[in-house]
Amino acid sequence: MADGWNAWPRGADPDTLRRDVAAAHERFTDSGRVGERVRAVVGDSWRRSARHGVDPDRTTPRVELTGHALRDHRAAHPLAPVMPLLRRLLVDAAPDPQIVAVGDASGRILWVEGDHRLRDSAEDMCFVEGANWHERSAGTNAPGVALALDHEVQVFASEHFARGVHRWSCSAAPLHDPDTGALLGFLDLTGEDHVASPYALALVRTAAAAAEAELRALRLGGRLPRPRPAAGSDLPAPDRARLSVLGRDRAELALDGRTVALSLRHAEILLLLSRSPGGLTGAALGARLHERDAAPVTVRAELARLRRLLGPGLLDSRPYRLCRPVRTDVDDVRRHLAAGDHRRALDACPGPVLPSSEAPGVVEVRDALQAEVCAVLTDHASPDVLLAWAERPGWRDDPRAVAAALGAARPDTPRHAALRGRLRWLGG
Repeated sequence: MADGWNAWPRGADPDTLRRDVAAAHERFTDSGRVGERVRAVVGDSWRRSARHGVDPDRTTPRVELTGHALRDHRAAHPLAPVMPLLRRLLVDAAPDPQIVAVGDASGRILWVEGDHRLRDSAEDMCFVEGANWHERSAGTNAPGVALALDHEVQVFASEHFARGVHRWSCSAAPLHDPDTGALLGFLDLTGEDHVASPYALALVRTAAAAAEAELRALRLGGRLPRPRPAAGSDLPAPDRARLSVLGRDRAELALDGRTVALSLRHAEILLLLSRSPGGLTGAALGARLHERDAAPVTVRAELARLRRLLGPGLLDSRPYRLCRPVRTDVDDVRRHLAAGDHRRALDACPGPVLPSSEAPGVVEVRDALQAEVCAVLTDHASPDVLLAWAERPGWRDDPRAVAAALGAARPDTPRHAALRGRLRWLGG
């Protein structure tokens, strides 16, 4: 099977490709080896999925938003105004049964529309509104890979990492802010073999471009406000807050021109709320903060203290949520990785997320970022970046970084010998 973003070339026989891909998937899950006929984009995603700990037999995407939280997040999302256009292009005029899904930049599906029979069937694999289909959560799938690589892509049948998705195919494209270039989310077509055809990927690409143009037109017409951050800016706009949590336990929050030092508990709370734009109930926040769920009164007390520290205008309740966007240095690292700027990603990641935190929700964020950095750098970074990676304080004792650097070092050099000795000492 040829490399590229298309699942199969024009004139190909889907049945033959299906058998070939199914055999390659079995080989990979049995041995970890990617066959020569597997597209590079798929093979790389399989490797990342395995490193993320996705189980091809048991993994089911998490439903992260339901009820009021889903409705509020969807209503406030910048892609909401373009949904009427996407319905006209992809639902009302669909020549064949298909599902249209639109989601946010974290991988959560916000809208699922289209053929009712297919939608009912897709519920069996948790392809529903509120579920997270990022590659880190669900393994190889078109929306997840499109977000991970910031590129349109197709995933056909057994190219999906999870076996429960093998009967489906999908074509997806990332959606960007037309003014800032920021990644807003994804557009996806899911269905049977026809949605993996070259025509389907061209359709998704065109629809994504139309949606971005519609967003720009709405702004130029004064029906939507323009975004305030400058395009490509690495500095937060004056009215935005920024939370720094990498390589430190005394986190800092830049807020309205001042810097606030945070206790570990307050840093945990702000980080968790920044990852949940729709908000969290007291019970949900307590479960993410403590191995054993905290009493609601304990969570309320912590939030009251944090609100007094930060002042009005940032924290709200019922559910607990942030009233303004809070960008984190974790977001910066992920943005650089997605852009292929591996050196800047490494420079932006001085250490793990809140290293001494044992809060379950923070541990999940920490492990996910560590896995993402390892997967992207190991698969795509240049030798000089890999060698620098293994010498960073937060990574010197990580066997994954040392092994990657060892592979990049010339075998006849003292550097290679030193790395080999360190990896042996680490048990790698």
